[in-house]
Amino acid sequence: MMAKIGVEQSLSDITAALKEKGYDVVQLNNENDAKGCDCCVITGQDSNVMGISNAVTAGSVIQASGLSADEVCQQIESKMNH
Repeated sequence: MMAKIGVEQSLSDITAALKEKGYDVVQLNNENDAKGCDCCVITGQDSNVMGISNAVTAGSVIQASGLSADEVCQQIESKMNH
């Protein structure tokens, strides 16, 4: 069973890359969307956007600002393998 990854709406390139790798990707529109996720990817402009870092464990929130889609995928893979 693949990890469920929540991705902020504006990060469509990352959503596409994760789907390609077989992850279950959900769009983060609010705090409830993050609750069932193993990991969340946010832009990082507001690290607690919509309470997402409260809804999931802080260690599983990846700030995507400055990272390529591949780098984000690598970070998720390393988190999921621990």
